[in-house]
Amino acid sequence: MVADSPKGQKARSLRPETLAVAFGYDPADALGAVKPPVYLTSTFIYPSAQHAKDVHEAFFEGTGPLAETGGQKRGGHIYSRLGHPGLDILESRLAAIDGAEAAAAFSSGMAAHSSIALTFVRPGDSVLHGRPIYGGVDMLYGSVMPQFGTHVETYTDGTDPVAVRAAARAALAKGPLALIVAETPANPTAAIVDLDLMVAVADEIGRETGRRPLVVVDNTLLGPFSQRPIEQGVDLCMTSLTKYCAGHSDLLAGGVSGKLELIHQLRSLRTTWGNHLDPFTAWLVVRSLESASVRIERAMANARTVAEFLRDHPKVAGVTYLGFLQEGTPQRAVYDRQCKGAGSTFSFHVHGGEAESFRMLDALKLLKLAVSLGGSETLICHSATTTHYAVAREARLAGGITDGTMRLSVGLEHVDDLIADLAQALEAV
Repeated sequence: MVADSPKGQKARSLRPETLAVAFGYDPADALGAVKPPVYLTSTFIYPSAQHAKDVHEAFFEGTGPLAETGGQKRGGHIYSRLGHPGLDILESRLAAIDGAEAAAAFSSGMAAHSSIALTFVRPGDSVLHGRPIYGGVDMLYGSVMPQFGTHVETYTDGTDPVAVRAAARAALAKGPLALIVAETPANPTAAIVDLDLMVAVADEIGRETGRRPLVVVDNTLLGPFSQRPIEQGVDLCMTSLTKYCAGHSDLLAGGVSGKLELIHQLRSLRTTWGNHLDPFTAWLVVRSLESASVRIERAMANARTVAEFLRDHPKVAGVTYLGFLQEGTPQRAVYDRQCKGAGSTFSFHVHGGEAESFRMLDALKLLKLAVSLGGSETLICHSATTTHYAVAREARLAGGITDGTMRLSVGLEHVDDLIADLAQALEAV
């Protein structure tokens, strides 16, 4: 089931690019305003005492005359920590774009990841995830959650059925498997994970043990216009909205889409943790989603040209760009099956190590040395000493992150200017 728009139009009848502009908001709800207003209020007035009771029953029990329908609130709000009109618009739009029943928005991507962990993992449980993976997620499952009695196991090739199943067995030996986490493409090397394989493994474990682990996919590096994990049967699709969906490097937000039952659990605990998305940021993300597909298309075109330049440069040892996956390989087969584009964030490796990388980075004039990705500007960083600084060296190397690895997020500048800046900076290697 996918939520209806306020006028009853089915989301599945429209393409994601259209949903990003038109879904989840009815101008009649805001005095005819073409665009949603910002609802800057902390609390909401009830027209009657009975209505107040009905609203609380709908929120906390999911029952009564104002119960949620298709993931979209009907009939009122209580307090902005519990929900507000801006959240309703963003969450219904994000769910529709992802092809999911419902969505929940959080104050950052890591708030979304942490909420998933704290909602669905219990002491004694184990978690399986790929390597490499974003440094914050690596720390969450490798360092923070074990303090609450959880366990972690990793796999390094998310397209290898034998290796993934062996890792799942190793995780089960430590405790019941609660989550299978896949970041695909992986940060920063764009390593790809077979989502059909992850769902199949989860189903097998469920039949064998009576408890099926949830399959959670981090879709940040491609985003909803180039990959829709819900279509592959995953349970939860997490996206750092900070990146491509917002696209201007000026806010923090995270979103999770999936089955209404699971999203309801996340929303309920979000009320306690207070890590909801605030009204102004929700409005900014809704505004930015309208242009996301066009921005991403331009960035991907630039990235292809930049990747081709780097691949042919004598001082570059390798480029991990999805568009270069070799025909006939398992990785290419997965890419063709589940991806609609190669994205615009990838890594390249210079000959040498940290010293050579630093000289190149310090010589750049146009590209900006910063973490994050998916903004209108081109960003570059040295992964081992920034985004994956807290990951053990052995784990970094196992995931393909060397001392010469640079992550590049290609933006919207003219591609000739980007290449010229990279060319002159590479002379310092």
